[in-house]
Amino acid sequence: MSKKPEVTFKYIFTYDYNPTYVNGAHGGVSPRGELVVNFYLERPPLPNEITHEIAPNGTIGAETSVEPEDFAQSLVRFVPTGVVLNHQTARDLHHWLGEKIREMEAIEQAKAAMRGQQQGGGEGVAH
Repeated sequence: MSKKPEVTFKYIFTYDYNPTYVNGAHGGVSPRGELVVNFYLERPPLPNEITHEIAPNGTIGAETSVEPEDFAQSLVRFVPTGVVLNHQTARDLHHWLGEKIREMEAIEQAKAAMRGQQQGGGEGVAH
């Protein structure tokens, strides 16, 4: 019996490989027909500077100003990275993400079923 042809992919990581947490993305189709996806982390901003009063006893007192002035009404979308995908790669990634989402949903369903069993079947048991 002949063995089917195979290929093995070896993954090489740089010494500073460090996955980045993202909670959103923005992008679209480029003029060349490629998908551009810019990943971001949405978070509250950090001020450029804050000014406080100095209390009579020499301690830091109340805040008197914040720079920028719209600090309290702002959010930051920090964009650490982005990707550009051709049509086929975008389709492949879409398929792969769909499979991974189904796996995640199955895990969540199993967890919920286990919680339900523990809550329903644990009556009268002392710990």
